[in-house]
Amino acid sequence: MATPPQGAVPDVVGELVCSARGCRAEPAWGVLWNNPRLHTPERRKVWLACEAHREHLTEYLRVRDFLRDVVPVDELERSDP
Repeated sequence: MATPPQGAVPDVVGELVCSARGCRAEPAWGVLWNNPRLHTPERRKVWLACEAHREHLTEYLRVRDFLRDVVPVDELERSDP
């Protein structure tokens, strides 16, 4: 994955639940993405992914060229720690 621009910071996450539709599992990964048509280069939106959905969510973003990084969920800033 590309090196993030200077100052790139992921959005703060709230409830820790997988972002895959219908999944309520605890996430292990933060999938960081950015739609360059909508977001500034340093913005990082976050989808949370459980082990079962990590590959699906990352591939969905990768084919659209939105994927920026995948990090352990423990590295993300929480709004309700």
